[in-house]
Amino acid sequence: MTGDLFFDGLSLVGYFSLILVVGLWPRRKQGTMEEFAMGGRQIPWWAVTASIMAAEISAATFLGAPEEGYTNRNYTYAQLALGTILARAIVAYLFIKPYYDYKVVSIYEFLQIRFGVMTKNAASAVFLLTRILASGTRLYVAGVIVVLAVEYLGHFIPSAREEILIYIVVLAVITVLTTIYTSLGGIKAVVWTDLIQATVMFAALGYTIWALLERIPGGWAGAVSHLNGPKDLTFWDTGIDPARHGWGQVKGILESEYTIWTAFLGSTFVTMATHGTDQDMVQRMLTAKNHQRSRLALVFSGLVDIPVVMAFLTVGILLYSFYQVHPDPSLPAKNRFAWWIIHEVPGGLRGLLVAGVLATAMGSLSTALNALATSFVRDWWLPYARPGAGEGDRVRAVRWSTVFFGVLLVAVGAITAGVVVTYPKARIIPVVLGVFGYTYGSLLGIFLLGVLTKTRGNDFGNVLAMICGFVFVAIMSGLPNDLRQAFGYKVWEMPEWLPVIEFPWRVMFGTVATFGVACLFSRPLGKRN
Repeated sequence: MTGDLFFDGLSLVGYFSLILVVGLWPRRKQGTMEEFAMGGRQIPWWAVTASIMAAEISAATFLGAPEEGYTNRNYTYAQLALGTILARAIVAYLFIKPYYDYKVVSIYEFLQIRFGVMTKNAASAVFLLTRILASGTRLYVAGVIVVLAVEYLGHFIPSAREEILIYIVVLAVITVLTTIYTSLGGIKAVVWTDLIQATVMFAALGYTIWALLERIPGGWAGAVSHLNGPKDLTFWDTGIDPARHGWGQVKGILESEYTIWTAFLGSTFVTMATHGTDQDMVQRMLTAKNHQRSRLALVFSGLVDIPVVMAFLTVGILLYSFYQVHPDPSLPAKNRFAWWIIHEVPGGLRGLLVAGVLATAMGSLSTALNALATSFVRDWWLPYARPGAGEGDRVRAVRWSTVFFGVLLVAVGAITAGVVVTYPKARIIPVVLGVFGYTYGSLLGIFLLGVLTKTRGNDFGNVLAMICGFVFVAIMSGLPNDLRQAFGYKVWEMPEWLPVIEFPWRVMFGTVATFGVACLFSRPLGKRN
């Protein structure tokens, strides 16, 4: 046991040392805010692709996607990746070039150019709030594997309070390390450490599949023999139930998570929002030399997405078969991939897989910190606090903002951990994706209005439309019923005929509602360009 721990520790120390060295390397080349936020727009497209992948595949995906494969024993979740390819193509040819043409640093400056300050401020505020909640929620997942390691190595089951304390310590350590290189090295540190983190993640994923196949008699054929459901290993799910008819059929589809309809409709709108209107994701795209290379990085990342998602789901399916062959009475009802890593992987290699989990957490965290700081300083601090600030003051402001948002994300992660510990039946993927589903439709609707129309939309109408989009999604998602169950207050009773839409549909509904309401208002003549 001592020897295993030594090699595990060696793997983790080596990983963190490499990340800090690479992350701190560009710290002296951050003389301007544009250099800090955009890297001088000189980063190779293939590095941008790796950075996009590292940001997409958070610790929630690393541990949550195999959980979906284990639970469903099929590939229906991967259908959503098809919509992401279509969405990336739309984003690449609809959004990227205008961002380059207007030379924006915060993409919400585009909305100020097209509509006015109020629209920009509303969109930036939505991004800041949503990204803090979404990234903080994702951050907590990195602590899952450490909690299991403490239980395994310490031979004790922590109480709920002790478990939450472990989460807080882990999240604080990860955030401090990530904040150090992000605040000093800027977007260059983010992209190049993302490249390392993506490499570690892929190596961990490849080893996992190989190791599981080695432990299951008969390899893949043997694993398949232990599956027993009629929908096992299926990729397509139409969501159509022969017992339903008419509106009942539509209602059933909207209340389903992973179907062909969510793949080509719901997922497309989700990815258009996350990759076209989220500063977190778009900022790294704008580090490429020109819009052509940025487009190439974005589209190529989508093509890589399908095999990566399939690999994660394969891990979950193999885990199910593994535990049919090697039953474990202590196997928890969730986080089974993390459990396997701690209990079944030999020392040293176990450290590599833990590093893979932490790499995904740090990759998505670093990009969130950089984007939050950039948007805050550019959209709020500069115009309202220090409009005449020099470049040195701007860089210092964005660095201290990075630290500030790091503290906020730890707080949100700790609160999330407390909720999940208290309500252990919560599933990772719907929780994480559901956070932005309420608000990003409003963002996407306004951005589409800006790129598709020249005469519709103004500041007042846009803000009203964003509010309407949020309210519409909240109602259709059953939020009033959730509030009633949580607090006992009856806000509104949903009629039986109205569907309670699942999380992949939220952004689409919000986008359509926002765009439709905003189109009712006319754009000022001076903004029709």
